[in-house]
Amino acid sequence: MKNTISFPLLKSLSVIVLLGTLTTQCKQNSKEKVAAVINETDIVIPDGFSIELVAKDLGNLRHMTVSKNGDIYVNRSKLKDEKGIILLKDTDNDGKIDEEQQFGNLPGTGILIKNGYLYTSSNSGIYRYKLNENDEIIDIENPENIVDGLADKGRDNAKSFVMDDNANIYVTIGSWNDSCREEGNGNGIMPCAILDSAGGIWQFKADKLNQSFSDGIRYATGVKNAVGTAWNYKTNSLFAVVHGRGAFHDFYPEYYTAKHSEELPAETLYELHEGDDAGWPYIYYDQFKKKNILAPEYGGDGEKTGSENAIEPIMAFPAHLAPNDLLFYTGTMFPEKYRNGAFIAFHGQSPELKKGYFVAFVPFKDGKPNGNWEIFVDNFSGIDLANPNGPIQHRPCGLAQGPDGELYVSEDLNGTVYKITY
Repeated sequence: MKNTISFPLLKSLSVIVLLGTLTTQCKQNSKEKVAAVINETDIVIPDGFSIELVAKDLGNLRHMTVSKNGDIYVNRSKLKDEKGIILLKDTDNDGKIDEEQQFGNLPGTGILIKNGYLYTSSNSGIYRYKLNENDEIIDIENPENIVDGLADKGRDNAKSFVMDDNANIYVTIGSWNDSCREEGNGNGIMPCAILDSAGGIWQFKADKLNQSFSDGIRYATGVKNAVGTAWNYKTNSLFAVVHGRGAFHDFYPEYYTAKHSEELPAETLYELHEGDDAGWPYIYYDQFKKKNILAPEYGGDGEKTGSENAIEPIMAFPAHLAPNDLLFYTGTMFPEKYRNGAFIAFHGQSPELKKGYFVAFVPFKDGKPNGNWEIFVDNFSGIDLANPNGPIQHRPCGLAQGPDGELYVSEDLNGTVYKITY
């Protein structure tokens, strides 16, 4: 299990809007210059890649999906113009978006084209729109309800989801309680009753209408909040990147320093199978000790190891990076090293790294991580996070692969969509 990071050869790209025309300036930089060129227009990508601004000012964008014709559907966590989903179209095939359409009246996160439907989520359920042979919605006013009534307590309520090839849909139900702690003290609820309806991933039928929570199967438990999930068709299994808990020093200063709270626990990548338990809230993963550690709410002191029943992650990342989407790259546009590997959109920042708001890459071989993870696209923040001198500019939220193998990235501060090509 690896938790180290490497930095590939990078170049800085300045995305410039001039008289309404978008251009991309590429310039080679030394490492020192790359570190120095920090402003809201500089995005750093590996040598040989290009990045293009597709659209902006679209609202609080979350996940997205791209049709076989290149149409981009994006879900929003908050309504904009009273609509939850936006469709971006290039009608004349010149590579530029020239038509936008908004629809749906519910905010949400997940969205996916599969088996002739556009599936999308609200904060409490999943619904779908029937598509024609061009992946266009037939009846935009009347989506079909797949499942509703999933827990929504206002915090960590994103219902991200993925599907397999057997008409199963896997839905994240995140926990609204950071560590299943009793209100007013530092004790954990034992057993944690939240796990009955949240803190895991549930399986429903993708082709059955009007399901309720009770129709689902708790596929994996102990998963605090997996906003980023993906079905890996090479391994035929579910993968998830999970937000870790916090507040160690706040409640347990006798065991944890403020630095511990900044650097623990790891954000984690799991391969999940039916019946797996990732251990939340009873354990957390310490990327320095490389062990599951017993949570202080349940008798831990920062040293005691956790339950043997809890699985370990297949990769760990620094704390507080907030992984918000996961994508396995299956295209052929990018170089060989990226094929079947995993891209992860990180929505937060690490006090340990003094970095954040980037897209990372994890190389895979034979269905397992193969080597160190690396920062693939950096500096969406637009500022030097080690010495911040202004507000964050962009926070990556969603990833999607285009029909030609291009990689799309959405972000939620300025409602921007980027396209990365090689």
